[in-house]
Amino acid sequence: MTELLQHYLEEARRQFRGYKRLGEGAIAQLRDEELFVTLDPESNSVAIIVKHLAGNMRSRFTDFLTSDGEKPDRHRDQEFELSSATTRADVMRWWESGWACVFSAIEALRPEDVQRTVTIRGEPHTVLQAINRQLAHYAYHVGQIVFLAKHIRSKDWKSLSIPRGKSEEFNRKPVAERKPGPSGPRAGQA
Repeated sequence: MTELLQHYLEEARRQFRGYKRLGEGAIAQLRDEELFVTLDPESNSVAIIVKHLAGNMRSRFTDFLTSDGEKPDRHRDQEFELSSATTRADVMRWWESGWACVFSAIEALRPEDVQRTVTIRGEPHTVLQAINRQLAHYAYHVGQIVFLAKHIRSKDWKSLSIPRGKSEEFNRKPVAERKPGPSGPRAGQA
C-alpha cells in the first residue's frame, strides 16, 4: 500500500508541475498589457485569474496538514480586483508565490499522510481528496489562462501541445522524440 500511495504523491506532484509549466507557456506569450485584457465586463483577465490562484494556493497549502484550507486572513473577493498600478512583475510574483506554497506542502508529504484528514471550509477531506480537489481547480484555471492567451494572441499563438493539423506527424515520431510543447508529452495537458 505504501508503494501505491508514494506513486500517487509522485503523480500529483508531476501534474502540479505540468500545470505550472502550461500556464507559464501561455503567460509568456502575452505582452504586458494583454495580461489585463477581459473578453467582456463579466470575464476575468489572466492577471485576475493568477491573483485568484495565488490566493487559493496560499490558503489551501499553508499549514496544509494542520489548519483549515480556508485561512481566516484570506479575502477571496479581493482576488478579483486589480489596481491600475498592477504590473507583469506583480502577476508573476503572485504566480511564483502561490506555486511555492503548493510545492512546499506537497513535497513534504509522505505516503502515510495521504489518508490523513484535513479540512477545507470546515469540511473534512482526506489528503488525497484535498489534492485532487486542488488539481482539478488549478487545471480549470490554467485552462482559462491558455484559452485567453490563445484568443488574445490569435494567429501569433504558439501551440503548447500538438499543433492543429500535426497529430499524424506527431504520432509517427518515436516516443523518445515526442515533445509537443514546453512541458513535454506528459504534463497534464490533452
